[in-house]
Amino acid sequence: MSATRGARSSVQQEAARPGPLRRAAQRVWADLRPLDPLRSIKAKLAVLVITSVCISTLMVVLALNSDTQIRIVMIFSVVASLLITQLLAHGMTAPLREMTAAARAMAAGDYSREVRATSRDEVGELATAFNTMAADLEAADRQRRELIANVSHELRTPIAALRAVLENVVDGVVRPEPATMAAALEQTERLGRLVAHLLDLSKIADGVTSLDTREFGVEPFLSGVLRGLSMDGSTSGGASRRRHDVSLSLDVSPGLTAVADPERLHQVVANLVDNSCRHSPRDGTVTVRARALGSGGHEGLLLEVADQGPGIRPEDRHRVFERFSRGSGASAQGPGSDGGTGLGLAIARWAVDLHGGTIAVADSPVGCLIRITLPGQRSPVRLGQT
Repeated sequence: MSATRGARSSVQQEAARPGPLRRAAQRVWADLRPLDPLRSIKAKLAVLVITSVCISTLMVVLALNSDTQIRIVMIFSVVASLLITQLLAHGMTAPLREMTAAARAMAAGDYSREVRATSRDEVGELATAFNTMAADLEAADRQRRELIANVSHELRTPIAALRAVLENVVDGVVRPEPATMAAALEQTERLGRLVAHLLDLSKIADGVTSLDTREFGVEPFLSGVLRGLSMDGSTSGGASRRRHDVSLSLDVSPGLTAVADPERLHQVVANLVDNSCRHSPRDGTVTVRARALGSGGHEGLLLEVADQGPGIRPEDRHRVFERFSRGSGASAQGPGSDGGTGLGLAIARWAVDLHGGTIAVADSPVGCLIRITLPGQRSPVRLGQT
């Protein structure tokens, strides 16, 4: 019985499906937009009115020059005017109908429908803006889902490790010795770093963080950043312990000054140095260099953070500044490569973008070289304007 009902349903669907001629006619009707070249909807309405008036006038003239009754002529005139109006108005309102259907699909979570924006008037501009908005909403929705998935994954690992340690202590499997408590503390610090980085990234992405730019000496500033890292290893609010088997080196041009937000720049340098320390070999060196761009530094500041680690493969350089990206292969291995949140470089990129500068992985014969350029006396570019 169910098989018979299913067969009947498939037959009905096949019968309801339009034939090739009908489909071709529907395509021709959908593509019929004779007024698209006009640049104004007012001009289209004027053409529509003039066409209707001309048809009515022509029918009256024909009636006066023939024996046809005026009533019949008026009926044909009205019918012809309605047909021409339907033909022209269909093409004028087609983008609006497509936008309505696309908006309903977007409400259901489907952002793939695109409005045909061939018209050159205000409706065509609206269709173009609608397509741009749909693409932006699709990207935002995709990033939101990826962020939720990545945060859930990142939180699950330290929470599971911390729970295992505490369960072993409660069950008496292991004793609460310093080594056991240190393992639990390490996972707690990892959670703290993740939460702090997420808060920083959220503030910068939402434009909540403002810049307090001023001129300052680069050498004392960078010396203070490295001194703080050497003492406690903290990076932008996270509770991270820097590896003490990696030394820090500073190379700054004498008397160099910069115009930037020291707090945001501190966040950038600290995250880059912390990332370099994680991927450096034992007894390696992380070097921070600062030079002026142009004569007298009027064109900006050049900052470089170099390490002696495995480096980043060329095919991975374009995505290392994405959230939760840790690279792959040798660049994601080695001493100190575990425990990172995958957010440090993303925060550094957002902060540099907030200054109107650039950050990228540069070619280096040994290790990884991150190069930052900041503008000189020019005002920084706010996020979203680049």
